[in-house]
Amino acid sequence: MGALLGVIYHFFGGFASGSFYIPYKKVKGWSWESYWIVGGIFSWLIVPPLAAYLTIPGFADIIKEASGTILFYTFLFGALWGIGGLTYGLGVRYLGVALGSSIILGLCSVFGALIPSIFYEYYPEAGKDSISMIAGSPWGQLVLLGLFICLLGITVCAVAGSMKDKDLGHAEKDASNTEFKIGLGLFVAIVSGVLSACFAFGIDAGKSMADVANVAWKAANPGQGEFLYQNNVTYIIIMWGGLLTNFVWCMILNGRNKSFGDYTNKKTPLTRNYIFSAIAGTTWFLQFFFYGMGESLLGNGASSWILHMAFIILVANLWGLVLKEWKGVRTKTLGTVIAGIVIILISILVVGYGNSIK
Repeated sequence: MGALLGVIYHFFGGFASGSFYIPYKKVKGWSWESYWIVGGIFSWLIVPPLAAYLTIPGFADIIKEASGTILFYTFLFGALWGIGGLTYGLGVRYLGVALGSSIILGLCSVFGALIPSIFYEYYPEAGKDSISMIAGSPWGQLVLLGLFICLLGITVCAVAGSMKDKDLGHAEKDASNTEFKIGLGLFVAIVSGVLSACFAFGIDAGKSMADVANVAWKAANPGQGEFLYQNNVTYIIIMWGGLLTNFVWCMILNGRNKSFGDYTNKKTPLTRNYIFSAIAGTTWFLQFFFYGMGESLLGNGASSWILHMAFIILVANLWGLVLKEWKGVRTKTLGTVIAGIVIILISILVVGYGNSIK
C-alpha cells in the first residue's frame, strides 16, 4: 500500500510540474523575465517556508542546528538546480511545453541517475552504488540500457523539433503562441536537463535535516511509518539557492530589456498578471511537495526520480496537445515526436524495472 501511495504522490507531483507553465500563458504585456521571477518569489521564497511551517514543528530550529557544510552543499546544489530551472523555463518558452519538457526531463533522468554513481566511484560511501557496481550487475545493466534508450528518444525528439521548424517555415511562433526557436531551445534544454538533476543531489545533501524531522515525528507518532513531509525543511535551503540564481538573471534581463516597468505598468492587467504568476509559482513548488511525499515512501533513489520524470513527461505532452503546439505540422513530424516521447517513456520504465530488481 505504501508503494502504491508513493506512485500516486509522484503522479500529483508530475501533474503539478507538467502544468505549472500554463498559467504563465495567461500573463499579458509582461516580459518573460518579469513574470518568471514574480512566480519564482512564490516558488522559492514564500511557499516553501509556509509548507514547512504547516507540516514540521520547529523547522527553523532544525535549520539552525544543521552544520555549515550541510547547509552550504544543500544551497549550492539548489543554486545549480536554479540554473536548470531557469533554463527549463526558457526551454519551454522556445520549444513548447511538450517538446521542451520531454527533452529536458529525459536528460534530467539520465544525469540524475548517472552523476551520483560516477561521484561514488571516486568517493565511495557505504550504501551508495558506484558506476562500476552498476555496470557489473544485471539490474545495473538494465539501468544503463534504459539510459541509452532515453538518449535515443531525446535524439528523435530533437529531430522532430527540427522538422517542426521546417514545417512552420521557420516561423517565430507556433499555433500555441510559443516563441519557437529550435537551435536556442535545444541548447538551453540540454543545459537545463543536466543541471536540473542537481535537485536530487540537494535532497541528498540535506538528508540529515530531513532525518531529524523524521525522527521527531516518528517519536511523536509511533508505528505510523515514515514522515511524509520530512523533506519540506530541506526544500527551504534548496529553494534559496534556486532563488539566488533566478533572481540575479531576471534582474539582469529586466535591466537589459528595460522591463522593470512591467511590475507597475497600469496599461497591463496588473492584478491578473500577479495572480496567474502566483498560481504558476505555487504550482511549480507543489511538484516538490508531492515528490517529497512519494520519496518518503519509495526512497530518494533512481526509481523515485525516474518515476517523477515519467509523469511530468506524460502530463506535459497532454498539455502540448491541448494547446495545439503541433498544429500545422505534417503527419510525419507529429509521428516522429510521438515516437520520441514513447521511446523516452520506455527508457524510464526500463530504468525503473532495473531498480526494482536490485
